[in-house]
Amino acid sequence: MNLNLTSTINFDHIPNRELRKDVIGLCLKTGKPLLKLSTRDYVENGMQRLIDQFGSAGLVNIEVFNILQRTITGWPGGKPGADDAYRPERALPYPKRVVVFSPHPDDDVISMGGTIRRLMQQGHDVHIAYETSGNIAVGDEEVSRFMHFINGFNKLFANGSDEVIKHSYQHVKAFLKNKKADDLDNPAVLTLKGLIRRGEARLACAYNGITSDHIHFLDLPFYESGKIEKLPMSEADVRPIQQLIAEVQPHQIYVAADLADPHGTHRKCTDAVLAAIDEERQAGAAWLNDCRVWMYRGAWAEWEIENIEMCVPMSPEELREKRNAILRHQSQMESAPFMGNDERLFWQRAEDRNRATAKLYDDLGLACYEAMEAFVEYKI
Repeated sequence: MNLNLTSTINFDHIPNRELRKDVIGLCLKTGKPLLKLSTRDYVENGMQRLIDQFGSAGLVNIEVFNILQRTITGWPGGKPGADDAYRPERALPYPKRVVVFSPHPDDDVISMGGTIRRLMQQGHDVHIAYETSGNIAVGDEEVSRFMHFINGFNKLFANGSDEVIKHSYQHVKAFLKNKKADDLDNPAVLTLKGLIRRGEARLACAYNGITSDHIHFLDLPFYESGKIEKLPMSEADVRPIQQLIAEVQPHQIYVAADLADPHGTHRKCTDAVLAAIDEERQAGAAWLNDCRVWMYRGAWAEWEIENIEMCVPMSPEELREKRNAILRHQSQMESAPFMGNDERLFWQRAEDRNRATAKLYDDLGLACYEAMEAFVEYKI
């Protein structure tokens, strides 16, 4: 098994990528939409070669305009019965089996919550796979809040007779009371924090219509160090992913490519998914021939527009629904330990990023949407 992967993203397969980059750069420099760039704009900015290549500024403009227009789709799983020659996703098969890999128990809704809802509404068979427990990102006060509930529930409905609850409650309460700032959580507290995040993930999935049998908690071992610095990735991290995709045999896989994640969890999760796909390929898995892998980004960055291959628009109502799913992850709001230097909450970061993508498309003269989620295909 190849465990020496270091996630790199290759854009060489994207047609006319350099053309897109150059012309979009000219739009941003001149402040003009695509279809208003003139011959003078090209010549004065050292891009006469494009005029010579295409014959006129108008032909360059329409070429890039059409390329970007074809990235926009309200059918991320493909539109059945439609001509898919210029669509990002193929029409068939329909419905598609889909696996969304989420490094933490909220990256799915933060990064592609609108797309997940579209896939569900359009009848696809969507599985969500949470790769890590996310337990270290839960504050102690969240544990205390749930412990108070458990203790009160036990007193009200079991007359305080449950010895297991009484013992665990006192054990965790004492630990938290005596915990110092630099102390690592003990296994019991880490387990409770993991349960809190599982519960939040289930609520968000239920809001999006995803049933419990399509929710998978993989709890990859590399994450379970109890501290920010994670363990090395091993075969034990790859096997659960490989088993899941071999069982589901998806037509689409969505994987995080947010390699700017400051704690490195996303990078390792991406490596694990790609290693699992590689293992399936080496095993001769026929289902891979009919599978596409789409990469999303999350709370830290967005794809450069010249690299975007699929962009899923959202209306104001759909953006609000995405926010509602993110808000199910209550432990990751104001009290989350690892918000970073960015003071915005995760739902605010997501909305700002999605609105910025839509504004960029609008500024270039394409359709004006409230927000957009962007994807790049990973060639397997």
